[in-house]
Amino acid sequence: MKNIFFLFILFLLFYCSNSKSNAEQINDLYKIDLTILQKDVAQLQHLVVIDATQKELQTQFLKAHQSYKRIESISEYYFPTVSKSINGPALEEYEDDEGITVPPAGLQVIEEYLFPGYDKSTKKDVVEEMGILNANLYRLEMVSKTNDLTDSSVFDAMRLEVFRIITLGITGFDSPIALNSLAEATTSLETIEKQLVIYGEDNQNGTALKIIKEGKNYLNKNSKFNEFDRAYFIKKYLNPLSKAIYRTQLALKIPFFKESRGLRVTAQTLFDKKAFDPEAFSGFPDYKTTKEKIELGKLLFNDPILSGNNTRSCASCHNADKAFTDGLEKAVSLDGMKMVKRNTPTLSNIAFQRSFFYDSRVNYLEDQAVAVITNENEMHGSLEKSVSDLKKSKKYAADFEKAFPNKEISAFAIKNALASYIRSLSNYDARFDGYIRGEDKFNLDEIAGFNLFAGKAKCATCHFIPLTNGTVPPNFDRSESEVLGVPGKNKKIDADSGKFDLTNAEVNRYSFKTPTIRNIALTGPYMHNGIFKTLEEVINFYDLGGGQGLGFNLSNQTLPTDKLNLTPLEKKQLIAFMKTLTDKKY
Repeated sequence: MKNIFFLFILFLLFYCSNSKSNAEQINDLYKIDLTILQKDVAQLQHLVVIDATQKELQTQFLKAHQSYKRIESISEYYFPTVSKSINGPALEEYEDDEGITVPPAGLQVIEEYLFPGYDKSTKKDVVEEMGILNANLYRLEMVSKTNDLTDSSVFDAMRLEVFRIITLGITGFDSPIALNSLAEATTSLETIEKQLVIYGEDNQNGTALKIIKEGKNYLNKNSKFNEFDRAYFIKKYLNPLSKAIYRTQLALKIPFFKESRGLRVTAQTLFDKKAFDPEAFSGFPDYKTTKEKIELGKLLFNDPILSGNNTRSCASCHNADKAFTDGLEKAVSLDGMKMVKRNTPTLSNIAFQRSFFYDSRVNYLEDQAVAVITNENEMHGSLEKSVSDLKKSKKYAADFEKAFPNKEISAFAIKNALASYIRSLSNYDARFDGYIRGEDKFNLDEIAGFNLFAGKAKCATCHFIPLTNGTVPPNFDRSESEVLGVPGKNKKIDADSGKFDLTNAEVNRYSFKTPTIRNIALTGPYMHNGIFKTLEEVINFYDLGGGQGLGFNLSNQTLPTDKLNLTPLEKKQLIAFMKTLTDKKY
């Protein structure tokens, strides 16, 4: 009874705040919901302490996690670091800047203790994690006290929350064991609904509120995680909802931000043809990609002049007909005596990521070009020599002058032109893109394959929609690596230590960047060592639970170790979907 009275007073105070701006009312609602979350977490901690039943603990946990969903849009928008400590993945993470490994914390860590079953012998650990969670919630409360919301940021946060439902919600990313994602998606929609009501969306055209109502009904009627039709839900409800929120913002004359961001501020849906801005992923925003730079970069890409002995170009290993791969396990080194260290990755659709190479050793395309040109086994060249050689060519001198007015041929111009060309190769125009935009059709196997990809098979929890790489939505500001446990030819774990060679952090041993799987039907063999020749082999590896499923002792594996239990038909459907990720030009 006390709780009901407490909530009544809070909501009464909120709805009586007629003198406050819409953004201020949203902030009040956020703070109320944060208080409710703190109470739900405190109750969960109490139940753990008094040795409540497993069912009681699991029920209260789900309630607390759904309470987090009520604050998520604002919390993640304004306080992403604190929010990550509250609802981030239950994985250790290496901080490059500080050189330390940070243990995971928050709701997903606690979820692993409580689901699928609770072992009371872990009570002490759970209580400790609850203490950390409470401390982080207090941090969130403190930083929230002086936070001033704006109308522009609230609408931006609303659309990002829709995108978060698509990419991290209904895929099971942040409810990986309890699989309560669909109920939580309902809660997220309810929060957007409350925010739109405050802005009087029902007095505009009411479209967004109608879509939310219908979307919630669909979620309530289709509550089984593995059977949920994500393709239909995105096309029928979530894409129209983000468009409706966009149109409401226009109708209310609320300005959009001018900032340059990986996912454009003005993207109406996550699947717009120009939703992503390649310039925002560039480390050199003052050097915009131009038609002239792209043409020059293409010439350089195909010219062996950049190699040390003038025998190998970038195109020697990155064949345009194979989606810029070479079809080999590993390329032969420049001297023809051995193989290079790793499989040749695709360059198609790689501009939208925050790190490059399998070990994530560089952050920008310009630096990637330099690393390949100067690598002893790959091209064994130098930019200084290339500058000297290019200056001897009248055609190149003219092309550089056209691409870089008033600038002579330089090392930076070479790598910027190459990067500009590679950025131009990122243009999502596969059948999947047409389908999700409502322009193309899928057959039943392709639809089923997408729903497996984003559901039961858990592919989309690492290969995030729509980029299908490891660049984390909805901010797309970092690219992840994963420890999969890829075997070598001796059927033991491959000897390549991956990112560990750079950081010497055990958490990164055998860690490799999550690549795009756009054009995957064309880019085999697969994995960093080219061990798998077919997509069937790749799926079987994941189906078994990765390296641990093969019997490797791999305590830092980040890939879920449980078997997926995919049927032969489901494996075929997954491949049918992945083939729809092939660019139409192929």
